[in-house]
Amino acid sequence: MKFITYVFACFFGAGFLHARQTPPDDMVKVEGGVYIPFYNSGTEEAEAQVETFYIDKYHVTNQDFLDFVTENPEWRKSMVKPIFADEGYLKHWEGDLNLGPDTGEIRNSPVTNISWFAARAYAKWKNKRLPTLDEWEFAASASEYEPVASRDSSFVRKVLTLYGQPQPEKLPPVGSGQPNYHGIYNLHGQVWEWVENFNTVFITGESRDGGGTNRQFYCAAGAAASPDTENYAAFIRFALRGSLEAHYTTKNLGFRLAQDVNNEIQ
Repeated sequence: MKFITYVFACFFGAGFLHARQTPPDDMVKVEGGVYIPFYNSGTEEAEAQVETFYIDKYHVTNQDFLDFVTENPEWRKSMVKPIFADEGYLKHWEGDLNLGPDTGEIRNSPVTNISWFAARAYAKWKNKRLPTLDEWEFAASASEYEPVASRDSSFVRKVLTLYGQPQPEKLPPVGSGQPNYHGIYNLHGQVWEWVENFNTVFITGESRDGGGTNRQFYCAAGAAASPDTENYAAFIRFALRGSLEAHYTTKNLGFRLAQDVNNEIQ
């Protein structure tokens, strides 16, 4: 009897541990590592350590967000408080629960016109979170074949080309194109993405007249503090983040979610 109990525990226990190592639905596991951030104050380490984490394969879609506002009416476009979203919030939707006449076309496209507050509320509803800036940049530094390709000039040129293309009137569905090394789709070229600490690299608007060490980033000399001055694509991303406030919404800014990896056997 003891032997049977032992076999039962080992067999099913091993299965449980294996299940814990399986990424949640529509997420991938990004193994931790180091990358060189585009910008630091000069007092920070040149390399940033990123712990292993999960991240969505795809952007959050209009349908995903419609499900959220259906259950959380305080986040509907006619009911959201101005402090949490500006007047452009969900302006491409026809109504609170109506995606419009092209519902079928935009249902699986990335949701945009979303504020940081709204993205965080959605993440909390899903028991997840927004990726940190370091997590997003680390994941986005991967090409199709290499986990870190930010020093690959061909990859950087490809990203810049994507950034230079005009946004189509109707965004393609999520999952279009090829995934990167980690299995993540459309980190570049479809929409910009909110991150949890999007404004931590920068000084606040109230202190921009001060003499802080990050002041130079707001003028033409900003790239001088970068250890990777040729990564213009990263400069564009950081400049965009520096222009944002948490209640802002734009037609080319969406998000995806992340999740911690807890209590796993590596």
